Amino acid sequence: MNFTINEVQTIKLSNGDEIIAKVGSVDHTSITVSNPLTVLPSSQGIQLLPSLFTSDLECSVQINISNITMVADARDQVRDSYLEATTGIKPVRSQILTG
Repeated sequence: MNFTINEVQTIKLSNGDEIIAKVGSVDHTSITVSNPLTVLPSSQGIQLLPSLFTSDLECSVQINISNITMVADARDQVRDSYLEATTGIKPVRSQILTG
């Protein structure tokens, strides 16, 4: 699996949960991520909820690599939502104005 240090990535766990988090470090048995959020589909679209409700939201956590089935770079829109949820900063993407 290809983890990218200091990047926001989508991680699918063996129990079916999908999380989005910033990858901090990787070793042979685990990865350390910060601000993990669980991705939940809803009737209003995708929602991001804290993965650990009772921990410090700024904490780093370790995930056992044997519990990970897939990893990918997060889409731009999801990465923007993650950044807004974890920092309060709303990213602005350059675009061509129309109409």
